[in-house]
Amino acid sequence: MRLPPHFDMESFPQQELTLGNEHCAFLTIPGREVLAGSGLIVPFESRATVFDLTEVEWAATFELLHQAKAWIDARYAPDGYNIGWNVGRVGGQTIPQAHLHVVPRFADEPLAGKGIRYHLKQDENRRPGG
Repeated sequence: MRLPPHFDMESFPQQELTLGNEHCAFLTIPGREVLAGSGLIVPFESRATVFDLTEVEWAATFELLHQAKAWIDARYAPDGYNIGWNVGRVGGQTIPQAHLHVVPRFADEPLAGKGIRYHLKQDENRRPGG
């Protein structure tokens, strides 16, 4: 089984290669209670950030995103989605490999209706002097 850089089974033993194409993989962790059904789309080539993807990898990611949505919809029937990239440490990127978060959202979640910018819009996130 081919896995993207930084996403080997030793580092993430619970993950599964759920879907894939020639350029990227959709990785999930079955049985998650929080973020159930969520996963990552990761290119097979080492790319530090989303800005380093090739046009071919962008197209392959887009294709795989639609396949991942169909897979999640069939198993979890979510009410919405959050889709996003973290770039750089300050942006929340903890693994030095580009990866697209695919997160199904459900109406009965405690934070339903809160988008990916929710925590960033809080007053406690105001920059000093801003």
